This record gives sequence, C-alpha cells and structure tokens, in this order.
Amino acid sequence: MSNPTHLQYTAEHEWIAVDAATSDLARVGVTAYAADALGDVVYVDLPQVGTGVTAGETCGELESTKSVSDLYAPVSGEIVEVNAAVDADPGLINSDPFGEGWLFVVKVADSPALLDAAAYEALLEA
Repeated sequence: MSNPTHLQYTAEHEWIAVDAATSDLARVGVTAYAADALGDVVYVDLPQVGTGVTAGETCGELESTKSVSDLYAPVSGEIVEVNAAVDADPGLINSDPFGEGWLFVVKVADSPALLDAAAYEALLEA
C-alpha cells in the first residue's frame, strides 16, 4: 500500500491530515506500514476528548496479537474527537489505516516539522 501524498508523516509511523477548511484541526492515524508491523490490532487505548497532548510524547497504546505499542502524538494540542468505530472494532486499523481506521482529531497548537510522503518512504527504505 502506498502512502497518500496529501498526508504528513512522523518517524513513529503516524500520519496526520490537516483539515483544509479549519487549518487547526488534524486527523491522526497510523500508517499501513505500522498496521502491518503490529499484526492484528485487538485493543486501542486512545486519549480522552479534552486531553492535552504534546508532540512526540505517548498519548495512548495499540495492542495487537504480537505486542503492545505506544501511540505518539504527532503534534501538540487538544484532543477534540476520538474514533469510536476503532474503539469498537480495532481491526479497522489493519483493514483501512488511512480511512476508517483513523484514531483521533487534535486541535493543533504547535507542530514540529513533519515528513511528506516521499521523505516517509525514504525513511522506510533506510
């Protein structure tokens, strides 16, 4: 699966899609690479709505049949929405990581430099 070019990425294998209409709301998920590496995701621990998150710090966990992995916030801000569908069916992360498998929406207060699709793919090949 290729990485959509309209998204930004982190070295921790999260993607972020900034809402063009608001420019301060961003949807976050994990990449197809991460979903594949995790194996079958069976449980998600997402941050609560209203929680503040800091870029690069853990904000949740993803549990799969292989392991438990930390979820990192790609930007700093406040969680304004979590994906209830993923909470009910964590397998959405594996089946549609760039679509229905999104994790949360954050109101961005500060953003570090993020990777474009080409830079992220170069990271995967390194």
